[in-house]
Amino acid sequence: MKQEIPVTSSPQIHDDASTTNIMWSVFFCLLPPALWGCFVFGAPALRVLCVSLLSSAGAEALCARLSRHPLTLWDGSACVTGLLVGMAMPPGVPSYVPLFASVFAIGVAKWTFGGLGRNWMNPALAGRVFVYFSWTRAMTSWSLPAALHTADALSGATPLGFLKRGMAENTAFYRSPMEYLRANGYPRSLFDGGATDWLNARILEPLGISLPQGYIDFFFGFMGGSIGEVSALLLLAGTVFLLARRVLSPAIPAACFGTFGVLIWIFGGLPFSGEYFAGDLLFHLFSGGLILGVFYMATDIVSSPVSLSGQILYGCGVGLLSFLIRLYGSAPEGTAFAILVMNVFVPLINKKLRPSRFGRAKGAMRE
Repeated sequence: MKQEIPVTSSPQIHDDASTTNIMWSVFFCLLPPALWGCFVFGAPALRVLCVSLLSSAGAEALCARLSRHPLTLWDGSACVTGLLVGMAMPPGVPSYVPLFASVFAIGVAKWTFGGLGRNWMNPALAGRVFVYFSWTRAMTSWSLPAALHTADALSGATPLGFLKRGMAENTAFYRSPMEYLRANGYPRSLFDGGATDWLNARILEPLGISLPQGYIDFFFGFMGGSIGEVSALLLLAGTVFLLARRVLSPAIPAACFGTFGVLIWIFGGLPFSGEYFAGDLLFHLFSGGLILGVFYMATDIVSSPVSLSGQILYGCGVGLLSFLIRLYGSAPEGTAFAILVMNVFVPLINKKLRPSRFGRAKGAMRE
């Protein structure tokens, strides 16, 4: 007796990847750095995250109902957007700012274009930039982590903001941005001093390397900044998990960090030592929102290119614009603006660098 083999329509290759699995994987990888932000900044940070999450979920449910779509709240996309909006906020920002940012992200940047999968820009970044220009003062007022509080300083600039103000003065007397921060009194935690001394004595000095103080604070998250961008350690840990599960494509981050790193290495030392190939790459990687923006926003499946060559070009553009804005622009941090600008070019990149169909020569494709 012959065994019948069922034949179904394509695709015949399946895995467990779905919108729901991807979104909730990203959400739970973002939770540790978000909760760490609540730990170092206190109750105000938790308030901001709760407002952004609830506002995003409410706006998603309302837009789905008004559009007569099935309720899409359970796929996790609105929760990811709300969490990213909250993580991109200063810890002490008034509650109406994350509320309007989340509503704009869901209602305008996402549902105006038809909902999930049809937005041309990252909704969370769109919401953040909207409130940045609407309430600039609130969006540029920063709190210091509790570990850096002193008797007369509960608030202060981010490292990049502190440095940007210093670059308007004469920074040629300092060899690096970190030296400028130390010489001009940017606060450091006791943990940074102890951990740096231990690391140098036990591991680095036998190898002929010495790590200056200050980098440990930046890596673990003891610095001024947005709620979710401060802990490079936890952001990178979540990224490793997403890369291992193939939720994230490594092409965009590799192109972005490669372009940004090379440019910082070549030109980053000019405002200080006046020398080429003297830029402080560690400082620029860990002191702002580059890691959060590149791994969790620039890699958005909907608003990033489809082809590998397109993703590389897109990542190089984000890295280049981030470098130009950070070193030569008026804003201390340029990652959000860089990603949104490159989102505009994604349709053109997809059109010019789209992959060939299987079974057809590339030159035979019709425009």
